[in-house]
Formats: sequence, C-alpha cells, structure tokens
Amino acid sequence: MDFKSVIRTIPDYPKPGIMFRDVTTLMGHPRAFRAAVDAMVQPYAGVRIDKIAGIEARGFILGGAVAHQLSTGFVPVRKKGKLPHTVLGEDYDLEYGTDRIEIHADAVNRGEHVVIVDDLIATGGTCFAAIKLLERAGAKVVGCSFVIDLPDLGGADKIRALGKEVTALVAFGGH
Repeated sequence: MDFKSVIRTIPDYPKPGIMFRDVTTLMGHPRAFRAAVDAMVQPYAGVRIDKIAGIEARGFILGGAVAHQLSTGFVPVRKKGKLPHTVLGEDYDLEYGTDRIEIHADAVNRGEHVVIVDDLIATGGTCFAAIKLLERAGAKVVGCSFVIDLPDLGGADKIRALGKEVTALVAFGGH
C-alpha cells in the first residue's frame, strides 16, 4: 500500500510555510486504513503488549484499532482537564508556552508493557511527555508507532535516544 497516496497534504495550515499531513483521508479509505492498522500491529505480533496508549485525538482512532487487533487494553492520553477521575499529568513545551497531557491514575499497572500510538511524530514533545507520564505511572513503554514521521523535525530521533523503538509507515521531508 502506498500510504503517501492516501494522505492529504494541506499547504500553509495552520500557518504559512507548514505542509499539514492529514491522515483523515487515509482513515476514510477502507483498504488503506486496514493496511495501516495491520502495518502498525505487525512489529508487535508475538510480543507481550498489555496496553496501547493513544494520544489525543487521531491516536485514539488508530490506537483503538491497534489495541483491538492485539487484544490489549487501551489508554487514552488526553489533553488537560478532559478525564473525569483522578489523573496523572505531564507538562511539555510548545513553540510558545507549555501544554499538559493526562492519563487516569489507574490506567496502567506497574510493569505493564505499553505501545504509544499517534498519527504523526514531528518534534516529539508530546510523545516524550507521554513516555515520561506512562513510565511514572509504572508502565514500561516498549515502542512508539506512527503513521507519519517528519524526520527533519527530529522527534523520532529524540524518542530513539531514550532507548525506545520508533516505527512509522511513511516519512515526509520538510515541515
């Protein structure tokens, strides 16, 4: 499957000079969506995985499908203030300011093997925060899986420097 052919590129969004890679077109294409989920699952076939952690929002869609295929639980990694129960949170830096992600305090058990799933890795800030958060909660993050890598922004290398396996189905140069 040529995943690039089913990913829409929107120039100058959300600001001039940015080439936004939109995976909603991939998710709307039945064969491409199934092939993408199958490809994201493949590296973990036969590996102990207890939970998939999907990063809001497109990571929920992809992560839910990956969790289903692997017969694991699913952990939503949410933006601040979206979860109704006791939470653990992790702040991370944005280009201007900071943001926060949260999980329920009881979302993972100590020693559980977790894979983080999202649509895209750019600078790696959100994924880095998710790793720190999940590990502080007691999980062992065994991999991070994305549809798209933007290698020029260095996020995948930042995550690999933590000793984590990073997989992506396609890479796009530039921003």
